Amino acid sequence: MSLEADYVVDRRRLKRRLSFWRILAIVILAILFITSITNFKMNSTGDHIARLSVTGLIIDDIEREHALKNLKDDEEILALIVRIDSPGGTVVGGENLYHQLKDLGQNKPVVAVMGSTATSAGYMIALGADHLIAREGSLTGSIGVLLQTADITSLLEKVGIKPEIIKSGPLKAQPNPFEKTTQAARGAIESVVMDMYAMFVDIVAERRKMSPEAVRALADGRVYSGRQALANGLIDAIGGEDEAIDWLLETGKIPPDLSVKDVIIDRPGQGWRRFINSLVGKALFSESLSLDGLFPLWQSKVW
Repeated sequence: MSLEADYVVDRRRLKRRLSFWRILAIVILAILFITSITNFKMNSTGDHIARLSVTGLIIDDIEREHALKNLKDDEEILALIVRIDSPGGTVVGGENLYHQLKDLGQNKPVVAVMGSTATSAGYMIALGADHLIAREGSLTGSIGVLLQTADITSLLEKVGIKPEIIKSGPLKAQPNPFEKTTQAARGAIESVVMDMYAMFVDIVAERRKMSPEAVRALADGRVYSGRQALANGLIDAIGGEDEAIDWLLETGKIPPDLSVKDVIIDRPGQGWRRFINSLVGKALFSESLSLDGLFPLWQSKVW
């Protein structure tokens, strides 16, 4: 009899616990639903300025490309501010984003605001904007092309390793650290580098309304401070986002009192993180750290 009573008590306790967790789950789902509706309404508040942040290494980004296409067709977005803090990136990454911003500028004004660093491909994408702004201490420029490799054949000989390379032609897989670079290979590689360099120079000349000769005088690979860039005609003004908005107002491209909203790029697996962060009001998931100020990262990339 005592065992049956204990069994009944345990069953009732279990039911109460299950009821508690079921109710808690329903409450959480209700909160999530209400929050999602609220966020949707907050994201649809009429005309505004969009803000796109480009940081770190610039690569070809299909999700960002889709976001910019949607931004171009969004009638509530009247202008775009591009905040750049990047030492550069790949050739195609910079070229593609430059053309996307330039194309977007045909429909609505685009302003580039440079942070600590906007060099190489970082400067190239800024050229897609209608107006370029940098801080006095921003690093920009570094107009040029870099391709790096290494010759480790002597090291391999010392450790007794001899690579066997079979290829369809003498210029296949050049440069190659496992074989010495021939004059023909070096000439072929240099021709590619100089062709990309000429493309970069043409972009600067077109967008900054300078002659190719004037651009080449500046495009020896060096970086410039914001003040130097302004003096050389590589940017339009010194300042930040406030100055970007002032320019948009002065040119009559936007009405006053518009809010600025960040462009959200939908990436696989990241939607739930943004959703949880929106619930708690702060970032639960740490972002990658970045250095502020002068650092030599622009020397170690393609652009």
